Amino acid sequence: MQHHVRTAVAAAIAATLVFVGTAAAATWMDVNGIIKNNSVGVIGQGSLNTDASIIDPNSGKPIEFVLIGQDSRDGAENQAIGGSFDDVIGNHQADTAMIVQISADRKEINLVSIPRDSLVDVPQCETSKGTIPAQYNVMFNSIFAGAYKTGGDLSSAASCTLNAVNSLTGLNIQNFIVVDFAGLVKMIDSVGGVDLCIPQNVNDPYTGLNLDKGMHHLDGVAATQYARIRHGIGDGSDTSRTTRQQYLIKQLMSEALSKNLFTDTAQLYQLAKSALKSLNISQGMADTAALAGLAMSLKNFTMTNLQTQTVPVVPAPSDPNRSVWTDEADNLWEKMRAGKPIFDTADSNSGDSSDTSSDNSASSDDSGTTDSNQSDTTAETPDPVTGLITKSDGTLVDPSTGGTVDPDDGSIHDATTGQYIGLADRYLNATVCAVPAKN
Repeated sequence: MQHHVRTAVAAAIAATLVFVGTAAAATWMDVNGIIKNNSVGVIGQGSLNTDASIIDPNSGKPIEFVLIGQDSRDGAENQAIGGSFDDVIGNHQADTAMIVQISADRKEINLVSIPRDSLVDVPQCETSKGTIPAQYNVMFNSIFAGAYKTGGDLSSAASCTLNAVNSLTGLNIQNFIVVDFAGLVKMIDSVGGVDLCIPQNVNDPYTGLNLDKGMHHLDGVAATQYARIRHGIGDGSDTSRTTRQQYLIKQLMSEALSKNLFTDTAQLYQLAKSALKSLNISQGMADTAALAGLAMSLKNFTMTNLQTQTVPVVPAPSDPNRSVWTDEADNLWEKMRAGKPIFDTADSNSGDSSDTSSDNSASSDDSGTTDSNQSDTTAETPDPVTGLITKSDGTLVDPSTGGTVDPDDGSIHDATTGQYIGLADRYLNATVCAVPAKN
């Protein structure tokens, strides 16, 4: 998901998580060749090292990377999903950007989405073919597009985006993973499709996607289109779309992790290959042994410890169709700089609610107001199935973000601003679509 979903955090994380289970069945040289062929160099500048060392999964330190979903119309597969209009062929946009932070103990994963339409100030950028001066009050996704146009390659676009992320957040991330439309489609198809709860009828004339309300098992194309659409669903904002992207990622990861590592090795191997072929990985992570080691270190990771959020934003004073980061974003970056979970699971009263909350927080726009809101909700016990708190007046509240939940579609809204900040996926799956939860 922000053609978000295809952003394939799923690829990055899901493929990594299952890699350990398929490595025995896979031909090492086969997998190694795929990884090396798709590796991308990082252009040294600002916060980026020219020769970053390979990640060490056993270092006892957090592992971080920026996951970029590229809206490229190059090739028939990408055009079949995104369109083939003359004015977009050859363009390279970053419609999805997510910061992924795997905790030092490998038990928690933070995933934070940066809205593509948010206005930011970015530092000078070095590309393969020259320097781009510092820019002010520009859309975040223009960083990738401008660097690709100037440098003419993925290395320029991803490196400039990575350097900007570090400048904006105070983090010191040295790696990235880039995926496009076709890549996400292949990953979803490699696990046989994914279950998605559609909370309202969808009839999108731009993609031709038509879905009735209810639970659907979608193939890669339909699932990716659902994560991309903005018309006739939610509030039409980029922020609301990021929450569907995160929902898709979680459902895809759940599908991959539900596979039996001992009986489904052939399918898992194909998932790993499909994911790796679909990803362009920076050189600091493009190492077979390092990825296998990372997978081994994550073998006990559970989905309840995936915490997701969107950078807190409000409408930009200069343009209501754009957004700006709120001061609460600083609280979010402070937690991540310290390597802490973006939500304190202890404050959610149960491990179950942390999943929801993380789901809901999925795009939680508010980490600071959350703290004050949480003080009102932590004394109440979340429902063990939905992970939500029901107030005396019937209002549904997400315990991690403090946001209110729309009972009809599971969307979470900031308690202070009313902005669309997340999606209560456990509530969505168990109540709106009423299906049993997967273990």
